[in-house]
Amino acid sequence: MEVKDRIIQGSFELFMRYGFRSVSMDDIAGKMGMSKKTLYQHFADKDQLVEAALDYDIEHDQRDCLLCTNNSTNAVEEVYNIIDTVAEQLRDMNPMVLYEMQKFHPSAFKRFQKHKDEFILKMIHQNLERGITEGLYRDDINVEVLSKFRLESMMLIFNIEVFPLAKTYPLKELMLIIGEHFLYGISSPKGYKLIQKYQQERIKK
Repeated sequence: MEVKDRIIQGSFELFMRYGFRSVSMDDIAGKMGMSKKTLYQHFADKDQLVEAALDYDIEHDQRDCLLCTNNSTNAVEEVYNIIDTVAEQLRDMNPMVLYEMQKFHPSAFKRFQKHKDEFILKMIHQNLERGITEGLYRDDINVEVLSKFRLESMMLIFNIEVFPLAKTYPLKELMLIIGEHFLYGISSPKGYKLIQKYQQERIKK
């Protein structure tokens, strides 16, 4: 792996675990076992490194989401697979990450917003259409409205005012609760039975 790629990957891990504000360029250099001079040969400042780390995350997120879609036998299974995949990605995530990105690195946050409002929204939209075609979702739902509703409900778990840091809310549990609530609201009788089937299978595991 090239030095620049190692820096990006290492800094991303630090940012996710400790947040953007508390991780300095000194911390990153120490983590990578290199001098700050080497760090600055590849990145002009911390803002540029944050943007590169975010691009790294987005690239992997998009790849993993597409794999979930392609490897799922139906729309409901796709939702569960994506929840599992994203929960694993966010396992060590500091809940303050998005808040700090928005406040201290607005340019990077705009990139994240673009990813959310374009790629993730498109994935949700396609899943709803797939579920309707498969007879698992009701055919009378408004796909445009519910795609945006689902997108914003997914982001709710990162809102520290709704789910404060003082109380433990496992991200995967939150994602499952909110995701299943949404699925039940849009499912057909056939989809309802499939959701219950997957729930029982997951309990047994």
